[in-house]
Amino acid sequence: MMKYLEKLTWISLVLLGRFAIAPAGEPGWLSVTDCGASGSAYQTTAVTTAGSNEITVAEVGDFQVGQGVIVSKCNPHFERCILKPPENPYGTGPLGDAAALRGYDGSSGSWLVFLVEINSAEPLRFRWSDDMARTWKGDKVPVTFDWQALSGGVEIKFKKQDWQPGQMITFHARDHLLTRIERMEGDRLTLAEPAGRAVADAALRHFDSEALQQAVARALKENRNLFFPAGHYRLMAGLAVSGPEGIVLAGARGGRAVLDISEGYGPCVRLAGGSEATVRNLWMVGHTALGEGPGWHSFRTSSGKACWPVGLKPCSAMHIRNTERVLVENCHASKMNCEAFYCQGDSRSGAKEPPAYTRSLTYLRCSATNCDGNGFNNNDLAENTSVLHCRIVDVGGCSWEGASRFARFIGNYVRNSGTIAIGNIGSRAEHLEELGSGQHIVADNVFEGRTFYNGRPGGYIVRAACGATQVIVRNNLFVNYNSCGIEIIPGGDARHLPTSNATITGNIMDMTAVGEPPLARTAIHAGSSGVIISDNQVYVRGAEDANLTAIRLTEPAVNLIVHDNLVRACGTGIVSDTAWSLVGEIVDAKTFLAGRGSVPLERRLSHRYRGWNLAWFRGNKPAGLSRIESFDPETLRFQLQEPREMKIGDRFEVFAPSANWLIHDNTLTGCLQPVVLNSHGSDTSLVRGNLIERGSASAAQAVAVTGQFKLLDNHLVGFDERSGAAPAKP
Repeated sequence: MMKYLEKLTWISLVLLGRFAIAPAGEPGWLSVTDCGASGSAYQTTAVTTAGSNEITVAEVGDFQVGQGVIVSKCNPHFERCILKPPENPYGTGPLGDAAALRGYDGSSGSWLVFLVEINSAEPLRFRWSDDMARTWKGDKVPVTFDWQALSGGVEIKFKKQDWQPGQMITFHARDHLLTRIERMEGDRLTLAEPAGRAVADAALRHFDSEALQQAVARALKENRNLFFPAGHYRLMAGLAVSGPEGIVLAGARGGRAVLDISEGYGPCVRLAGGSEATVRNLWMVGHTALGEGPGWHSFRTSSGKACWPVGLKPCSAMHIRNTERVLVENCHASKMNCEAFYCQGDSRSGAKEPPAYTRSLTYLRCSATNCDGNGFNNNDLAENTSVLHCRIVDVGGCSWEGASRFARFIGNYVRNSGTIAIGNIGSRAEHLEELGSGQHIVADNVFEGRTFYNGRPGGYIVRAACGATQVIVRNNLFVNYNSCGIEIIPGGDARHLPTSNATITGNIMDMTAVGEPPLARTAIHAGSSGVIISDNQVYVRGAEDANLTAIRLTEPAVNLIVHDNLVRACGTGIVSDTAWSLVGEIVDAKTFLAGRGSVPLERRLSHRYRGWNLAWFRGNKPAGLSRIESFDPETLRFQLQEPREMKIGDRFEVFAPSANWLIHDNTLTGCLQPVVLNSHGSDTSLVRGNLIERGSASAAQAVAVTGQFKLLDNHLVGFDERSGAAPAKP
């Protein structure tokens, strides 16, 4: 029987593998070369003449009549000229006659991205940038309604019309000619379009976008799979795969089929609608390596909106929208400035289902490396996204950002990259409390070195916040980790529901800083309710690290259990603190809204702070206590049981009469501050049965308590609390 099963399994694997790598020419497959794609990285030097369709090349190489080509330097022009309204920095309306442009000469580069923003109406002034808002070359420049110089020879002339702060003009100045070969005679090539100027050293390269798109259209029409032989396919726009019904796009196994969008815009492959698609064995290259772009952050426009400048020059590996089932296997992205692998579309609203949405999306054995943006991203509530056995290295945005439901991030390797960001839902809609959101399993991964996000090291590598529920972080390895580890926090602003219900277990966290100074960092932080932290190891090798906190717990979280963790050689072992907010608006003597701060704005289905305590502070000094009558999750108003004189900016903290904290059976050894309980606590905040051993650390005190905590049956070894010194040896 076993031999029969082994034989059956072997046959199944052979058939599966044959299907996965089936070459063009077999039934059901079409090769992109059948539609004229060159797949060639060959380039040569060309001489162009202004106004002429003929060019002279140094070597003919493998160029052929009918092929698409790109000729550099010979065609200065403006493209993607957009006028954005002040209320929407992502608007894509045409510039029209709102402004005129002229003068680009290529002296400052072959591809410049300009952003011109009105930043004052009276008097009318503007600021501008030619590097995607990394720097502003001019600020508060008076608008003259005449030609005004920018850079690279570019001049702009505003139309006399109503201009408002926050209105933006964006455009690209480029010098390439995109065309095709119509005739070849020796070293003379006749192109479909003429050159704009004479150039003696233009580069002539292949361009395969049109041929590849024709191949996709034919494969969809004929219900065939599409094969990419090993080669280099240069794109100006991505491949649009609309309404796939089971299509497979596959590169050659054992060779590299490269989709290169370094000269273009958008994703290399875009899936839209349809029931099923598989994309495998493709290498996708963009134009912006880590640190070369404007960074993974937004800037504030003059109308108060957040604008992400990476969107001005987007490139990515894949976009997926509403395709029901997708498998992306052995696909590799590098030098992408936006989300390398991205899904956005419709989703369920509670029990209500849209006509089409992504129900299953799997990334298997893929990679995102040397990218300035995110690695993997679901920017919607699509379901069942799995990132499995992937490699994420040197990624400047999030390694994974998941607003989606039922996501799995399992078996991956992450180094010098941004956060696995769980949640980020950006809504308090009632249906999110019906089906939940941001449910994740983060398991069996290896995190090495440090977190690196938006050009800065040190942040959390796994972070659940802003609407996530039911999160499991288990059995991960942290290797020489000189950044923060795992954080589960509720979020405290009016756009998000709090995060809750998580388990952090079985992680082995070696937080040793190697080759660089140790950063201030926390291995595990829980500030959400309904969290279990168990069976983790947190340590450094060698001497105690004063900059490392092992476990941090933050009120007003309730129902926390911390047990059976092993903590060694940390600056602080277990510490508690309290979130705070400021009064932002006063309705009456008993009612107010929170402003800046991190006190959670609770869900509809919650305690709503009924009967909770509220501590007031002014000038960092205690200013009395109140009792909360209720919190309204619709109006976000706190109501007190009794009137109180309040001022805008008063700081407050909330804490439960029964917090239900149980910290038990943990072992802490060699920590400088083993346990510091610096929060309000409650009658049900228990610390029991823990082993706290001084070891070689210079700790003077085993447990420091400022709140209401019950300490029961803890075993303290090696401390002399009276003198603050280590006990004398016998």
